[in-house]
Amino acid sequence: MRASITSFAVAALFAAPGFAQWTGAKTQGIPRLADGKPNLSAPAPRTADGKPDLSGIWQVRRAGADRQYGYDFDITQDLPADAMTPWARALRQQRMQEFRKDSPLAHCLPVSVPFLNFRSMSRIVQTPGLIVSLHESPNSPHRTIFTDGRELPKDPNPTWLGYSAGHWEGDTLVVKSTGFNDLGWLDVGGSPQTESLQLTERFRRPDFGHLELEVTFDDPKTFTKPFTLRIVKTYAADTEILEDVCENERDAGRLTGGVKLSGETLAKYAGVYELQGREVNVAISGDQLIVKDTAHPRDQSFVARTETSFLSSLSRASIEFVKDSKGAVTHFTRTDGGKEEKAARKNGAAQR
Repeated sequence: MRASITSFAVAALFAAPGFAQWTGAKTQGIPRLADGKPNLSAPAPRTADGKPDLSGIWQVRRAGADRQYGYDFDITQDLPADAMTPWARALRQQRMQEFRKDSPLAHCLPVSVPFLNFRSMSRIVQTPGLIVSLHESPNSPHRTIFTDGRELPKDPNPTWLGYSAGHWEGDTLVVKSTGFNDLGWLDVGGSPQTESLQLTERFRRPDFGHLELEVTFDDPKTFTKPFTLRIVKTYAADTEILEDVCENERDAGRLTGGVKLSGETLAKYAGVYELQGREVNVAISGDQLIVKDTAHPRDQSFVARTETSFLSSLSRASIEFVKDSKGAVTHFTRTDGGKEEKAARKNGAAQR
């Protein structure tokens, strides 16, 4: 990560790399419009054997119900509540409670194939028997996909990014991957990767400027049944991916988790609040507060860092509860990016 880590691990997890650029660069040999811009709707290029050529630099477009936070933050965001097994759901909640201080991102380690698929920019280099994917992500990882007809290893040594073999079904590249370790995280939020994970990716380039990707997850330890996520990547012309080096590990000793408050203390904050004309519901889930706000539909889980202040498990937003002279909760203040909003307690008497 390019940003320095703060006393809370979450700050490091959301510092995205800057946009890649190579001053004055012009991608050679691509179709362009009269104004010089890339013609994204031009026909997709093909290799000598007639297959679509997936080569190029591709930019992820946010996908999911809330485009502000994509699947790289939470692959489960569009799934029902029972999509995860109880074990996986509890582990994810524990990781959020600890502000993800043990995340691979926080320790300069690889994350996972899904994270790379749904994050930032990447370059695909396609050859007849091998496809290489280079990523503008912490420590600039690379991935190899063999298309030379080999089968996946039967008893592989588990690795962060697994083993991948691909074949063509018409104009679609189908990639099967296995052999993952149980150290990776499927997303920033902490969805666990296990050694039983199997991924199936389908790549399709319908025209010059777009790359369609479907990823099917099959892991009975983490999910109650297989599911598929879909995104579209856009061709990024006239630029290059940048080297991205992680240095967060030098601050590892400063990574801390959230504090555990009693149920009685948390109960004081539950209720309905009014914030700029809309209702905000605050409820309790385990050791965390669930703040349901229509203006921030995915930004719900807040972890205590003091008795009255809570930090979002998704963003850099924080909320601070305020009490009157008698110790009754009257309102909370939501702070995000220097912007403050006051939410007054609405239902019933203030809680002590």
